[in-house]
Amino acid sequence: MARNYMRTVNDMERYYYGAGQSMGYSYTGSELLKADAPLLSTTAGTYQAIYGRKVWSQLNQEFNAFSILPKKPWDRSGWRVVTAKPSSSVGGGIAENGTLPETTKPTFQHVAAKPKTVAHSFDMSETAIFLNDKDDGLGDIRSVLKEEMGKHHAETINTMLLQDVATAAGNDIESLDRVTVGSIEGSGTTANTMNFSGDGTAYGAAGVEDIYSIDRNANAWSEAEVNTSGSDSSTRTLSLDHIDDLFQKIWVRGGNPKVILTHYDTLMRIQQLLQSQQRFMEEKRVVPTYNGVKGVPGVEAGFIVATYNGVPIIPSKDVTQDAIGRMYMLDTDYLYYSTAKPTQYFESGIETGDPFAINRLGQEGLYRTMGEVWTTFFGGQGSIRDLA
Repeated sequence: MARNYMRTVNDMERYYYGAGQSMGYSYTGSELLKADAPLLSTTAGTYQAIYGRKVWSQLNQEFNAFSILPKKPWDRSGWRVVTAKPSSSVGGGIAENGTLPETTKPTFQHVAAKPKTVAHSFDMSETAIFLNDKDDGLGDIRSVLKEEMGKHHAETINTMLLQDVATAAGNDIESLDRVTVGSIEGSGTTANTMNFSGDGTAYGAAGVEDIYSIDRNANAWSEAEVNTSGSDSSTRTLSLDHIDDLFQKIWVRGGNPKVILTHYDTLMRIQQLLQSQQRFMEEKRVVPTYNGVKGVPGVEAGFIVATYNGVPIIPSKDVTQDAIGRMYMLDTDYLYYSTAKPTQYFESGIETGDPFAINRLGQEGLYRTMGEVWTTFFGGQGSIRDLA
């Protein structure tokens, strides 16, 4: 390069990249154009992400159905009910100095139930416990699993409570869908009835609707109130008339719904119906309860929910959906979870000094709940089904 003129590419490289010395060149610019081997974040053995000990759940594990049910202690395994009034044709007005009327009485019947046990267990090895606390692990995995399995335990009970009527309870807790069965028929598709014949339009097989010790087909008093299309395979568009109809039926039976349980999509549909009629959904502060102990209303306790006819509407993801979710109107004065043994957590193993109990060098945890859903008045309960 002469007089600061760049005559070749080598002159340019030397000028910009400083190749060579100020006087003369010991190497050429082409020697700079060599293959490189940089260390990148993907280079094996040089980088490892640290995930940390915080676990972010991606799951909706709410258990609203179980939460809204009052909890009462299990003090007996059955109850008596009055299933028919005394005869209306016996007694009443008598003539002056007339003979006394014949006697009459109401009809009594007993109902029996047994508690159901729900259990979930989990375990971990001694090595896993040690390494998770030392390296990039979950940290205290006993606490992590205990928390997650506790949520799963409650959510499973919630799922049991919202199983379809066609699923017999078996060892599971009875479902609200089964409690709120009504207008039972042996066949047919008449609106506002439920056919249990096992055919294509039926809501289940014959006899699957029976609950506790009751043959519901032979005991009409054990039927709840329903609003249905008459066929399990047919849906209809939800209207406010459906809701008002069920309210009226329950009121006539002597019930008074305290809460409406439904799916999130049905709650949204109700809001749309009210808005289209230029009506506004009411709101109400609900005080949460657990095992009969009430929280105190305020900013920290209680939550705002939508209401209809002054009755709070609580959504749950586990409510059975036809096209949209079913609706359950529940009079919780007569519907509750009878607690034989409350949810308890048990743990045994090497960390608690008893590896012989589980026969290995590890740790095992267990959640157990024992109880059953009881309803002492079926007429106070109801359901709206076959909605779209």
